[in-house]
Amino acid sequence: MSDITIQNFEAELIQASMQQPVLLDIWAPWCGPCRTLGPLLEKVEVAYAGRFRLAKLNSDDQPEIAAQLSQAFGVRSIPFCVMFKDGQPVDGFVGALPEAQIREFLDRHVASAEAQEAEQDVAEAEVLEDEGDLGAALDKLAQAVATDPANEAARCDFVKLLIETGQIAEARQAWTPVAPRALVDGRIAALGLWLDACEKAPSARSPQALAAAIAANRRDFDARHELAQGLMAAGRFTEAMDELLEIVMRDKAWCDQLARKTYVAILELMSKPAPKAGAAGEPAKGTLEVVGRAAVVPGDPVIDQYRRKLSMALF
Repeated sequence: MSDITIQNFEAELIQASMQQPVLLDIWAPWCGPCRTLGPLLEKVEVAYAGRFRLAKLNSDDQPEIAAQLSQAFGVRSIPFCVMFKDGQPVDGFVGALPEAQIREFLDRHVASAEAQEAEQDVAEAEVLEDEGDLGAALDKLAQAVATDPANEAARCDFVKLLIETGQIAEARQAWTPVAPRALVDGRIAALGLWLDACEKAPSARSPQALAAAIAANRRDFDARHELAQGLMAAGRFTEAMDELLEIVMRDKAWCDQLARKTYVAILELMSKPAPKAGAAGEPAKGTLEVVGRAAVVPGDPVIDQYRRKLSMALF
């Protein structure tokens, strides 16, 4: 638990909420319900064993912060609790609620113990992958998926690394439980198309035979798509997009827009996840920012170039 002041607001609340949810208890010494709620919140924080962090703000000592949050939520009374996640105030409640209702509120915003453990495994896997220890990274991701099967981000990371290490059958098995989500999730759909390409690659015609077929008929889209799939399976993404773009420019609707969908999938596979909001830059000294700043994702010149190419072909 920490006491929030205007001096530590950024570090102890905004930045701290980037790592785990922070529940801010706004109270005052003269407030009877505050004296009831405070110890109950401290008890619940201990019971949740690090799944969220409790912070307290004395509204008499820090009226500027209390006023901004009260205005943002349209609340004029205390005790008033605000949940911060990823640098943002996302929800709150007013009054000295009973413990059961406090837990119900927290459970809407705080990860389960299993989900938290899985997130830790994913973070460790990322470090291991950066260090080149792909086997250990795969073990961590497999553990994350087993611990929290609903963690789609962990599952996608696991599938991607399995494909990159040539374990296609295992990747298909790991991807199948989320296959229905491909209709609404671009990353899951992209991984599915990559798996399709990898599975078809061993029985595909040789690049020389495909090149000859294309030379004989520039509108042999089946041959060109087969060539693109082989390039995609080999991780030669820009070359694959070059072939797919040729199809899009000649026939946008070919095979239910399969060339465009595959092109977009490759862009998705090449793109890095956006950093959490509020991670970019520090606030100017002497300023108070109740809401964290949105992170700016640096553009990849290759991805930007191929996005422009597709846009020009379509429009």
